[in-house]
Amino acid sequence: QAKVVESGGGLVQAGGSLRLSCEASEIIFRIADMGWYRQVPGEQRESVAIISRAGVAKYADFVEGRFTIDRDNVRSTVYLQMNSLKPEDTAVYYCKVEDIGGKTFWGQGTEVTVSS
Repeated sequence: QAKVVESGGGLVQAGGSLRLSCEASEIIFRIADMGWYRQVPGEQRESVAIISRAGVAKYADFVEGRFTIDRDNVRSTVYLQMNSLKPEDTAVYYCKVEDIGGKTFWGQGTEVTVSS
């Protein structure tokens, strides 16, 4: 039974935009932080952006103001608006949801490909 489901990935040209969505199942009770991570084959998964329940966001340095994370606590959904995409943003993007007890849940990932 899927608990975290991402969507919105795809193929886009450099300079384009994508909006990723991640919905957490109501099975996950009392969600705290929600975040986006990405991974390129052969490399470690890295943090892209994290947002607290109160809406405080933190971004990786490489975002450089191009991405915006936001969430809807009523729908238990987190979004990642990605603008000015670069080929080096190509990766599988994963959503992570953390409950107030510190337990984490990962989605299956959504692939983002940025062509040059």
